[in-house]
Amino acid sequence: MDLTASGARVVTTAKRARTGLAPASTVLGGSVVSLIGLTWDIQWHSDVGPDTFFTLPHLFLYAGSAIVGLASLAVVLMTTAARRAGRPVDPRIGGRAINVFGRTFAAPIGYLVSGAGAASFLLYGLWDQWWHGLYGFDAVIDSPPHIGLLLSITISIIGTTMVFASAHEHRWGVVGTLGSLSVLLAFSAVTVLGLQQVDLDPVDVIRAATALLSILFVTTAAGFLRRPGAAVATAAGLVVLQAVFWWFSPWAARAYADMVGLPVRDYVSGIPEMPSLMPMALLPIAAVLEVLFLFGTKRGWHAGRVSVIAGGVGGLLLGVSLVVQNAWIYPKYHPAAVVVLATGVAGGVLGLLGGFAGWRFGGMLRLLAPARKGEDAHA
Repeated sequence: MDLTASGARVVTTAKRARTGLAPASTVLGGSVVSLIGLTWDIQWHSDVGPDTFFTLPHLFLYAGSAIVGLASLAVVLMTTAARRAGRPVDPRIGGRAINVFGRTFAAPIGYLVSGAGAASFLLYGLWDQWWHGLYGFDAVIDSPPHIGLLLSITISIIGTTMVFASAHEHRWGVVGTLGSLSVLLAFSAVTVLGLQQVDLDPVDVIRAATALLSILFVTTAAGFLRRPGAAVATAAGLVVLQAVFWWFSPWAARAYADMVGLPVRDYVSGIPEMPSLMPMALLPIAAVLEVLFLFGTKRGWHAGRVSVIAGGVGGLLLGVSLVVQNAWIYPKYHPAAVVVLATGVAGGVLGLLGGFAGWRFGGMLRLLAPARKGEDAHA
C-alpha cells in the first residue's frame, strides 16, 4: 500500500471522481428520459391525435425533469451541509459553489442551473394544465406553455453539460460533456419549432435555426476539448440518438395506442416526426469542421477565428442539406431553388455566429473547475 503523499493524493482524487459521477449520471439520465418522452409524445400526436394530461409520454417528460430536480436538490443540500461543517467543497463536483439566498444555500453552479430548469418545468407544467383546461387539448408544439416546457428542459440539459464539464480532468467528465451536448443537439431539433410563425420567405427559418444550433453545439464541443475529434464525437452521439428514435418513436406510439385501445390514423406516413427533424448530414459536416480546425492549427491561426470560418462553412452546408433532407423524407415537398439557396446563405451567416459563440462557450465550460497542480488528471 502506497502511504506517500502522492499515493494519498491519487486515492483522494479517485474518491472524488466516484462521488461526482453518481449525481452527474443521474441528471444526464433524467435528461434522456425527458428526451424519450418528448419524441414519444410528438409521434403520438402525429399518429394518434390529441391526448389527456396523464399519458405515458407525458409521465416520461415529467419524470425526467423530476429526476433532474431531485438529484440537483440533493447535491445542493449536501454541498450546503459540507460548507456549514467547514469541509472543503470540491469545485469538480458540479462547478464552483455559489451562494443562494444570501448564504442560506451553497449550490454548485451546474446543479443550480439544472435544478432551476427542472423547477421552471414544473411551473410551466402547471400553466400547461391550466391552458388545456381553458382552451382544450391542443395538438401543436408551439403553444406558449409548450415553448416554456421545452426551454426549461433545455436549461436542465445545459446544466447537465456544465456538471460534467466541471469534472473535465476525469475521462468520464469529458465523455459526459460530449454526450450531454449530443442530447442538447437532439432536443434543439424540436425547440426551433417555436419559430414556426416567423416568416422570412424564401428562407426556411426552421432549417436555418437548426443549422445555427447544430454549429453552436459542435463548436462548443471543439472549444471545450481543444483536441481533434470533439465535433465528430458530438455529431456521432446525435447519429446514435437519431437511429434509436427512428425505430422507437413509431413503435412506441402504436404500442401505446394498442394498449389503451385507440386507433392509429389512416393517413399516418410512418415517418418518425422528431428524428426526421435532426440533421442527417451533421456527421460528415462535423468532419469538415475538424479538417478546417486541423488546417488552421498547422498554420498557427487563432483557433477562435478558425471556429468562425468553420462555423460559416458548416452552417452553409447544413442549411442546404437540411432543406434537401426534408424534400427527400417528404416526397410531396418540392422546395424551389431559391429556398435552398436562401436557406444555405442564412445558415452560413448564422453559422459564423455559432462558430464564434461556440468556441467561447467551450472555453467557459473549461473554466468551471480549473485543474489543480499536482493532482492526477486522468483518475
